[in-house]
Amino acid sequence: MAFTYSKAVLREIPSSLPGAALRQCPSGHIPDLERAREQHRRYEEVIRSLVPEMHVLPSDDTLPDCCFVEDTVVVCGGTALITIPGHPSRREETRAIKEAAQRLGLKTIEMVGRATMDGGDVLFTGREFFVGLSTRTNQEGLFQLSAAFPGYPVTGVAVMGGLHLKSFCSMAGPDLICIGSSKAACAGREVMEREGHHKYTYLVLPDDIGANCLYINGTLIHVSSDTFPNSAAVFEQLTCKRVALSTQELNLVDGALTCCSVLIP
Repeated sequence: MAFTYSKAVLREIPSSLPGAALRQCPSGHIPDLERAREQHRRYEEVIRSLVPEMHVLPSDDTLPDCCFVEDTVVVCGGTALITIPGHPSRREETRAIKEAAQRLGLKTIEMVGRATMDGGDVLFTGREFFVGLSTRTNQEGLFQLSAAFPGYPVTGVAVMGGLHLKSFCSMAGPDLICIGSSKAACAGREVMEREGHHKYTYLVLPDDIGANCLYINGTLIHVSSDTFPNSAAVFEQLTCKRVALSTQELNLVDGALTCCSVLIP
């Protein structure tokens, strides 16, 4: 069943993150390392309470973005597709994730050749894949994902703004897509509605990054009111089980809720 998970894989935040992690639009604000780690620990605690098995990998200071494990692998069923991240500095991150996937008994497939893909560009609805075609993910990456998971339709969505597809949308529940309000988000929604193979309900958020959430075993993890008050107010109207979390420090380096975990059925 979609959004039912037995395991989660996280990776600790390296001390190199504040000064060396990639960022699409440098704001001049440097993440506070201790606050980032505290927010990440709270994130870990919440996910640990929702899944039976948690695996936390050690950080690597030579890989300042390594805590953003989502980008290195796409897991569906018992298969883990090891990606080739779009930025060359991140490609060594896949080694630890591949080893973890194999230890957990997943069948691993590795992308090859000129394919690139960040997992943050992959939205699995439980029925099909939407793949963001962005500066980090190319058409060949989409083709190789489709070959790895032949049981599901795959539709490309041009990412016209933001780093990834999931910079403005994510799954907030079965058949419920949470989406931002920017021009890029609206353009993405138009493609998903026109070219997708199934119909979905859309929950529209005022903030694009506020639309990045996690639905795990019946609980929705979403942004907190201290960082995105307007988006948090929308989530508060929902009747499902909810937990609000802040990733304010990681937001400064393009991080968000989905970025920091790999969820395994």
